[in-house]
Amino acid sequence: MAIWLTLCSVTLVVAYLLGSFPTGYIAVKQLKGIDIREVGSGSTGATNVLRTLGKGPGAFVLVVDCLKGVLAIALVYYLFTFASNQNFIPPTVDVKLWQPWMVTLAGLAAILGHSKSIFLGFTGGKSVATSLGILLAMSWQVGLATAGVFAIVVAISRIVSLSSIAGAIAVSILMVVLRQPLPYVLFGIAGGLYVILRHRSNIERLLAGTEPKIGQKVTTEPEQTT
Repeated sequence: MAIWLTLCSVTLVVAYLLGSFPTGYIAVKQLKGIDIREVGSGSTGATNVLRTLGKGPGAFVLVVDCLKGVLAIALVYYLFTFASNQNFIPPTVDVKLWQPWMVTLAGLAAILGHSKSIFLGFTGGKSVATSLGILLAMSWQVGLATAGVFAIVVAISRIVSLSSIAGAIAVSILMVVLRQPLPYVLFGIAGGLYVILRHRSNIERLLAGTEPKIGQKVTTEPEQTT
């Protein structure tokens, strides 16, 4: 049991570190020589990179941040395969019960890592792209449906933050409608609420009618994201 618990703990730590990888920060630093946390929204996510450097770098950061979430969940599946082959899983552990909970915890760890990166003094992005990667690896049906909600809202509104919030709300509903395991439903609720909370400054601007749309230039002063 001690070896198994150690492996689970290490997996969660690695999932957090994967989420913490500061893709947007590195991209902007390398290409423009500035700290993206001092530009625009102050977020290290793909939207702020898009406004700062354009579509190419923004798309690159989006894909890599999404892959961080996919890898965090893939790591859990590898853990169970490896531990099973090595007989590290105790007989008392119900794999069918334990695995969805580990997937959920790893997903939450990656989300936390992206928004509170240990490499950036516990600052970061708003966890939208990483959450999408997690959802696609957790349940591709939910992931694609959530991406669909995001795409529809962004096509209509041209506002990324509103689309992200709509997707965060839709996740919990989709998890229930598509009959996902209880841990995944709880992930949808917790992860969705966390993403919405990370957008609270955007919500204030949405209510005030001042939230920028896609294509509008980045501002020089960072928003407060804490």
